[in-house]
Amino acid sequence: MKLEKLVGDRFKERPSDCQIDSHAIMVRGGYIKYVANGVFSSYMPLRRITKKIEQIIREEMDKIDGQEVQFPVVMPASLWEESGRYTSVGSELLRFTDRNGSKMLLGMTHEEAAVHLVREYGQSYSKYPFMIYQIQTKFRDEARPRGGLIRVREFTMKDAYSFHTSQEDLEQYYAKCHKAYENVYRRAGVPEVISVASDSGMMGGSISHEFMLLTPVGEDSIAICEECGYSANVEAAQCLYDGISTLENTELQKIHTPDKHTIEDVCEFLGSSPQKSVKAVVYQKNLDDRYVVVFIRGDLDVNETKLHNRLGEDFHPAVITEECGLHAGFIGPVGLDADCDVFYDRSLEGMHGLVCGANEDDYHYIGFSCARDADIKEYGDYAKISDGAVCPNCGKHSIKVSRGIEVGNIFQLGTKYTKTMNMTYLDANGESHYPIMGCYGIGVGRLAASVCEAHHDDYGPIWPMSIAPWQVHICAVRSDDSEVKQTADTLYEQLQNDNVEVMYDDRKVSAGVMFSDADLLGIPLRAVISPRNLKDGVVEISSRDKSISVKIPVAEAAAELKKLIAQMLDMYK
Repeated sequence: MKLEKLVGDRFKERPSDCQIDSHAIMVRGGYIKYVANGVFSSYMPLRRITKKIEQIIREEMDKIDGQEVQFPVVMPASLWEESGRYTSVGSELLRFTDRNGSKMLLGMTHEEAAVHLVREYGQSYSKYPFMIYQIQTKFRDEARPRGGLIRVREFTMKDAYSFHTSQEDLEQYYAKCHKAYENVYRRAGVPEVISVASDSGMMGGSISHEFMLLTPVGEDSIAICEECGYSANVEAAQCLYDGISTLENTELQKIHTPDKHTIEDVCEFLGSSPQKSVKAVVYQKNLDDRYVVVFIRGDLDVNETKLHNRLGEDFHPAVITEECGLHAGFIGPVGLDADCDVFYDRSLEGMHGLVCGANEDDYHYIGFSCARDADIKEYGDYAKISDGAVCPNCGKHSIKVSRGIEVGNIFQLGTKYTKTMNMTYLDANGESHYPIMGCYGIGVGRLAASVCEAHHDDYGPIWPMSIAPWQVHICAVRSDDSEVKQTADTLYEQLQNDNVEVMYDDRKVSAGVMFSDADLLGIPLRAVISPRNLKDGVVEISSRDKSISVKIPVAEAAAELKKLIAQMLDMYK
């Protein structure tokens, strides 16, 4: 490919509306073009990258007996009504009505389509286990797309679905798929991706993992133990507590706290601390606006994902009115008579000598004891884990919260979809059962952007050889020089004849412009042919990551480049 024919412009300046480096690089380098919020068109360099990622994924899925299929982008609402998700999923699901008045939707995920495809086929135990997968366009109407391809509305995704007759069989296959995912990320050039326990969210199921590329620009928070290696998304990370043994078990006393609404104000006024306080966090359910009060230790925050899993429905921050019976800023467990659902975080279990609201304007209690002063039936885990927290695995105060980009996820779905959609099979005794499912997803464009985010410098991306758009970039400096042009043309032809993927720049531009464009394309190997090099009878070969810089005789340049390509590809096998 000659660079002068490559569609798409490259820019020197960073676009002002790009928040993260990978987004800026892909716009500057002619990889993507904005179409609408969270929707992009892809130029040829990105298409070549994503095709290679897709091929890696296909090879790894085929190794674990996956069968590639294709589901429709547009589906009838009736499929999702069978599973119950047509109404339970929020506005992320794009619903519409076709010209015949039929309710339709754009697929944001394809569990329903997978069950629909195989429920007649899978009527006998002898057909199991099996896995089907697709690489398909999806649409999720994200409220806040960001970061270029990191969070979009339209995207390409590999999603796979496995079907089993026992939990043990699912777990064995789940482990195989987990290993296959590690292979995908290693081969794509990001072996630093880690697996973390996660929340299953709207997908359902009891066990799930996310694969995270740790980076400060990530939108997910990951709890990592620096002692034992435990890792989990903060949405799923279990919170453990030592308790505070120094708190005295004193009498309950009501104290006048005029205009002290916040934990900080009350603690300052009473000479206490948030750790010795009870905080009330109030929500309302979306369906009926019923109030939900969560009592939690004052220095902690509510993990809304955990609360959502407990409630089983969506909610929003409360608007507290005069007639609701709640006193904003003074809500507490003692004497709470408002009509609301109440939950207690286990950070309060066994605690006494606490400060809490008195359910009366301008008053708080001191000396509150959870066991003595409130009829608490149960405690739950509703808190968000934080730096320095107790590790759920080793019990040490060694948790560190880091940021990460989710580049894949796997779920043990159980029978959530086969049961609701009435998919059954007969076992060897003629008894009917619901198959058990697993689900496995990788966002292709997001993975490409994440590789760029992990491997770039101030000048552009540093693509791994395994997914680079081209393998070699020939720069003919001073192509108006006949010897330079002839030597570069010959090398270009030699490499093409040997099936090497080559980008050839023979434009009559300055060396600075040529090298700047080469940096933005991020091709792993660069061969520079110039009057100065030819004077010495050599071609200058360097790598984009600056680990290689050699001068090779012209006659040996093609062979040297092929050798280096093979060595670089070996790194990702």
